[in-house]
Amino acid sequence: MKYGYARVSTEDQNPALQLAALKKAGCQKTFKDERTGATTKRPALLRCLKTLQDGDTLIVWKLDRLARRFARIVRPGNYRLCMSRIMLLFVR
Repeated sequence: MKYGYARVSTEDQNPALQLAALKKAGCQKTFKDERTGATTKRPALLRCLKTLQDGDTLIVWKLDRLARRFARIVRPGNYRLCMSRIMLLFVR
């Protein structure tokens, strides 16, 4: 299954462009976090990661929407992305 994840950091940002790209990429379900700022608390991302199963595809607008640094993605806490057969695609 194709899942999408969108995130905006500030109140003045609009996720519409990200959401449109994820829909165009064929995402059947999209998770969205808004106004996250510099915080690492991203409840929609956590729900998304718990939903992913082997063979699923996670699509994001670009890497910085998923995490500020690549190291945050491949850390041990993100087991579902690191140790499973989950494809990660960027649409931008």
